[in-house]
Amino acid sequence: MIATGDLAPDFQGTTGDGSPFHLTEHRGRSVVLYFYPKAGTTGCAIETRGFAQHYPELQKAGIDVVGVSVDTVEAQKSFAQECGAGFPLVADRDKSIARSYGVLGLLGVAKRVTFFLGPDGRVQDIVEGLRPGPHLERALERARAGTPPPAP
Repeated sequence: MIATGDLAPDFQGTTGDGSPFHLTEHRGRSVVLYFYPKAGTTGCAIETRGFAQHYPELQKAGIDVVGVSVDTVEAQKSFAQECGAGFPLVADRDKSIARSYGVLGLLGVAKRVTFFLGPDGRVQDIVEGLRPGPHLERALERARAGTPPPAP
């Protein structure tokens, strides 16, 4: 898995609404890049709905949010609508994005890992774990502090 201080691997993909996505287009802004195992599952829905609910606050703090899973574009579209996600959910069907970040699990789905990227594209912080709550909590801590909190 890539580590704190690393330059986040650039990637291109397609979002649930069919739009192209390119990570470098977000340079100059902080990014919450979260990988989740499977669209439509309970934990992933809780996490995505949480990010959706707090998206305006994160945006106000200068933080973009991007979700990635190995699901299809069609699954991402349904999932984004179901969760009210106003941010891109990228389909990683060939699993190249998950592989480049080192988060592809043994079952062929992404592990639940969130990378906090600085405006320069470097990883400032990482949250890893099955429970979705800590991922959103760290994002909100960062947004409310105005500066990234130290990693635990």
